[in-house]
Amino acid sequence: MELTKVTASEFQQAFGMLSDKARHEPVVITKHGRDSLVVMAAEEWARLKRRDRRVGLAAELPEEWVEAVRSAKVPDEFARLDTDLK
Repeated sequence: MELTKVTASEFQQAFGMLSDKARHEPVVITKHGRDSLVVMAAEEWARLKRRDRRVGLAAELPEEWVEAVRSAKVPDEFARLDTDLK
């Protein structure tokens, strides 16, 4: 999906239309040619906030969890994704 990108002045001029669009997909506002802000639906923001996770150190994990990650195998159906990450 191609994001809608507009300058700050374009956003001000078309606030109504672009804020309606942002209810369905994020709208990126640029300033001096660089991404500056993203406008999105409040529901999407709430969904993203629910995904926040507490940060912890791998050293704090139980050893059996660490070993489970070490010995985990990627299912064949996802092997291409694993290759993409390497």
